[in-house]
Amino acid sequence: MWLRNRAGTEPVTARSPLGLRRVLSLVVLALAVVAAVVFAVLAMNTGAEVWRWEAAIAAAVAVIAAIDLLVLRRRRAAGQPGSRSRGQHGDQEQEDH
Repeated sequence: MWLRNRAGTEPVTARSPLGLRRVLSLVVLALAVVAAVVFAVLAMNTGAEVWRWEAAIAAAVAVIAAIDLLVLRRRRAAGQPGSRSRGQHGDQEQEDH
């Protein structure tokens, strides 16, 4: 297969995007919650149906972002690759025997 004789340093220098994913999920969660509240207030004040739909969509986005954060937390607790609970580049520390 063509990947067998790689001479690059990809495994050594590879970085996981989980940290960036966590930051993006936190930002999206905060913005979606604020948007859902604003749209819900507008829906109550104006009575327009469109604001109810906007609030529902923003709330759904907030729920998805929260679920993503829970998945990332679980991966970090389990010590999966890309989490900081393991070695510097996601590799396990070996004990000397």
